[in-house]
Amino acid sequence: MDRIKMIKIVLLVVAVVLISVSAGCSSANGLKDGFYTAEMSEYSHGWREYLIIQVKGGKIVSAEYNAKNESGFIKAWDGSYMKNMFSQQGTYPNKYTRDYVKQLIDGQKDTIIDAVTGASHSGQNFEQLVAAVLRQAAAGDSATAVVH
Repeated sequence: MDRIKMIKIVLLVVAVVLISVSAGCSSANGLKDGFYTAEMSEYSHGWREYLIIQVKGGKIVSAEYNAKNESGFIKAWDGSYMKNMFSQQGTYPNKYTRDYVKQLIDGQKDTIIDAVTGASHSGQNFEQLVAAVLRQAAAGDSATAVVH
């Protein structure tokens, strides 16, 4: 084989490898960059849970999971709710929401989390919200998803 033919073959192989690698990297998670939101359709005990994620470089880089009441007040900011829940359940919103978010960011596409004792209902809602925002992120759809 002559030298020019060999160089062409090597360049072709390198090009195919680079195309394969770049295609794999651009959709490693299949998530499109942006902010994505999901919220529960109903209020539960006066609170509606929601999840917002930020995707950058195809990865979830930040997330906010919480609940708000009809006036928009955030559950994790409610000191009396926190004290009451902690004394009865051993956890409180500002603690378990951070735990769930950490599990999501560490696991990326995992929609199943280790439920926090005392916050298992919120854990089930969180899993549903995660599935909804991941669908939104995969489609690049920034509309708020409503979970029933």
